[in-house]
Amino acid sequence: MLKQRVITAVILALSFLFALFIFPPSLWALLVTLIVMQGTWEWSKLAQMRGLVAVAYMVVTLILFLAILLMYFVFHPHLKDPIQILIYLVAAAFWLMLVPAWFKHGWNIHNPWLLAMVGWIVLLPTGLAMLGLRAASPQPWWLLGVMGLVWVADISAYFAGRMFGKNKLAPRISPGKTWEGVAGAMLGALVYVVLAMSVSGLSQRYSLILFAIVGVALSVVGDLFESAIKRLAGVKDSGTLLPGHGGLLDRIDGLTSTLPFAALVLILMRQT
Repeated sequence: MLKQRVITAVILALSFLFALFIFPPSLWALLVTLIVMQGTWEWSKLAQMRGLVAVAYMVVTLILFLAILLMYFVFHPHLKDPIQILIYLVAAAFWLMLVPAWFKHGWNIHNPWLLAMVGWIVLLPTGLAMLGLRAASPQPWWLLGVMGLVWVADISAYFAGRMFGKNKLAPRISPGKTWEGVAGAMLGALVYVVLAMSVSGLSQRYSLILFAIVGVALSVVGDLFESAIKRLAGVKDSGTLLPGHGGLLDRIDGLTSTLPFAALVLILMRQT
């Protein structure tokens, strides 16, 4: 199993880096659309949608994301930025307020239409952020940097939890996660950001350290939220797309909460 996970991870990483640096904007937009639609398909299963209901959900999601693509590639920045900010603020409110309340009260929501709207809040801002962060600089370092932050935090949490984990973070949602793992994620992310700042010449941008702390916290929330949804659906993985890893949502759960926040911060920084 470990060998299969490693092989799949290496293939995914190399393929993603190739697409990230080589694809033109049109091909990148197509790839992001495919990612959003695969995530939608897996989400429809978690939401217990079946047959024509699942197909209708896929079609409506595709229409909504195509509208986002039209806005992104056609609208003038003076019109595009306010719409993006609104979308990202909705996502931020969801992750920072609604999801913690969901955890606190232990909501067991099985209404497929309500879960459908939650799926849109999870997936559509993520797709938009993948477009915006990639286009934020001549090379897609912002997107890669934020994704790297989440990956480093995830790996650090895994090893810290395995070595030192004793105090459960959210036993009702994900029994394997511990506070020691969260501490390891924070430490790994801070080391990553400090190294990235020194290499990139951003050593005076201390606000990036604060961003890293908030970003890691959001990635943990995203990870826990997908675990909660899978627990409601009674499944271990969101799908079987990736051998040894489960579904696509299992690999991007921390990104769905972090990327829209990063894109929002970048737009606000650009306007000040």
